[in-house]
Amino acid sequence: MKKNKMNYRLYLVTEEGLPLNKLLQVVGESVAGGVTVVQLREKKTEAKDFYDRALKVKKLLDSLSVPLIINDRVDVALAVGAAGVHVGQSDLPLPAVKKVIPESMIVGVSARTVEEAIAAEEEGADYIGVGSVFPTSTKADAKLLPTGVLQHIVSAVSIPVVAIGGINEINIGSLKDSGAAGAAIVSALTRAANPKGTAEKLLKCINGVYSF
Repeated sequence: MKKNKMNYRLYLVTEEGLPLNKLLQVVGESVAGGVTVVQLREKKTEAKDFYDRALKVKKLLDSLSVPLIINDRVDVALAVGAAGVHVGQSDLPLPAVKKVIPESMIVGVSARTVEEAIAAEEEGADYIGVGSVFPTSTKADAKLLPTGVLQHIVSAVSIPVVAIGGINEINIGSLKDSGAAGAAIVSALTRAANPKGTAEKLLKCINGVYSF
């Protein structure tokens, strides 16, 4: 089964532990403002609760024709029929993930070095998440990416690269010459008083940053 082409331009990554109603509100309003893909990230949530939340988020996103990516949990991604799964360097290795998911499922991989990015592409990743490009408070173990690494990774691989980490409407313009395919946003949307308006502003910034 052929994979759907993914638009990574404005990529919402949800924040851990949001109450369900708040989560659905943030997702719905963010999509209304221009978010093109949503990753559900629940690092500490037990499997059943993660599954239940994923089902509800997917139902909402299906009605809005926006794909859902599940962070880490391949089992949850399969169980809810998500469009894809995103894994980190310490999660289930990509070759193992590819063995159990359908060919139609998108797989993203986090990378901090050119070597990790090249390896991910060679193993079949569909896109790469690279960060943290700016200081962030939403991921305790996130390390700031050295200057120039994002651009080097973009140049080293032929698959889309999504920048993540502390991105907001103030600093996103500095990604202009990075070559990234999109920006992954966490707190700038999940903690926004008006997620729709914030997404619209981010999208306007992005349209000035990315040329495609």
